Amino acid sequence: MGLDHPRAALDTTDGGDRAGPAPPRATTSDGFLSICVELVTGRGRDWWPRPGRVFTAHRRHTFAQLAEAIDVAFGRWDLAHLRMFVLPGGVDVSWSAWRDGPAFPGTRDGRSSRLDALTVGTAFAYVFDLGEDWTHLCTVRCPDPFAAVPQPSQPPRPDRGWGDLPDQYGRDRADDRVSAAAPRGSSTLLSDLPPILPSWGARADMSLPRAAGSTGDTSRTPHPQR
Repeated sequence: MGLDHPRAALDTTDGGDRAGPAPPRATTSDGFLSICVELVTGRGRDWWPRPGRVFTAHRRHTFAQLAEAIDVAFGRWDLAHLRMFVLPGGVDVSWSAWRDGPAFPGTRDGRSSRLDALTVGTAFAYVFDLGEDWTHLCTVRCPDPFAAVPQPSQPPRPDRGWGDLPDQYGRDRADDRVSAAAPRGSSTLLSDLPPILPSWGARADMSLPRAAGSTGDTSRTPHPQR
């Protein structure tokens, strides 16, 4: 282990005794989860390679807390939009949990629904701004033992990430005007996804033309090591 390793400073040279108590490690048995979140679509475009962030969260966190952490980590500044999680089995966590009033009928309330409903290996979707359709693939993994550990009273914490994050209104400069998002059709770039959302997975109708502004490069490159 090199001296630049983040844990090297905890070791001494006299037999490996710790200079101080080891920091807490995130483990599944302690209620921690690692959630990989990848941006799939938004503003009529399929994003490839998919930018992503990996979060350490606790089972006592709510879906509302996870949504807030995702939006901050993906650089969103206008948060006055509708939100929804779609869980396996067609279970929806309603966006209205982030507004006054009850959740939509037939949906769970994100303010009270906790992440303890998730298990390692579960894949689910997060949708921010139902008009612009920023969709994300979320995958639950075993926690990274070297990740910073958030307390349940703290929000989920991003540990690492990759990729270029697009502006939520497609602007490159401060004086750019907001343009309407292009309508999108189905895409072969979504065929590898679990069929959680209507346009995801092999069941999508691939005969539809690609929307203007969608990425035309269908070449695949490996995901980064996480």
